[in-house]
Amino acid sequence: MSVPCPKCTRARASLPAARAINARSVTARPVRRARPRTARVAVWNNSLVTIARARLLLAAAALCAALGGYWLAQQLDRASPRLASGTWLPRPKPVGDFRLTDATGRPFTRAELGGAPTLMFFGFTRCPDVCPTTLTKLAQVRKRAALASLRVLFVSIDPQHDGAPLLGAYVHAYDPAFLGLTGDAASILALTADFGVAASRVPLPGGDYTMDHSAVLFLLDARARIAAIFTPPFEVPALAADLRRAAPYL
Repeated sequence: MSVPCPKCTRARASLPAARAINARSVTARPVRRARPRTARVAVWNNSLVTIARARLLLAAAALCAALGGYWLAQQLDRASPRLASGTWLPRPKPVGDFRLTDATGRPFTRAELGGAPTLMFFGFTRCPDVCPTTLTKLAQVRKRAALASLRVLFVSIDPQHDGAPLLGAYVHAYDPAFLGLTGDAASILALTADFGVAASRVPLPGGDYTMDHSAVLFLLDARARIAAIFTPPFEVPALAADLRRAAPYL
């Protein structure tokens, strides 16, 4: 009877355990699969682009408007004189057709206004203050302005009283070069309406009357257009200087 070797017995006994250990150690570990990477796509924000473009266009439009306004202001400034005592009209107003009579009895129409600048004033020979004061100053202005072609017309708003001979004597007392114009009531009314002059008859005690009227001085260019308007008080130095400034534009 054979007796097993103790060493061999221990070796055989440990063999299954070693195999079990090796089996556990070589068990396949689960493989981690790499997740597919999602491609990043660049997204173009159209709304932001639209806003930026709109702001750029607005800025460009504002700049163009500013430059255009500056250019227009420069052109208007060059096209009109700067008056100290009157208002230069942005657009001259053409005078409508009319037919009056001068101090010699000859017809005077719109065509007579052409060819030279004219100062025109509406009044009446019995005016107690405004008309005499204005005509006195206009005589001084005409000399100080030194404009040989400048004419001064005095249009009567009282045709019932101011006949041609009386009107001629009245204006020539201030300056022999002044022209007096009169006409029938309808013609005077139409002309005052065209110029925007207010004129009305005011009854006085005893059956007499006087006239109320606008004290406006009109400057006409050589094409029979109202170019500037002057209102009282009329200062001779300032008015004469304004006429010299306006002369190249008339």
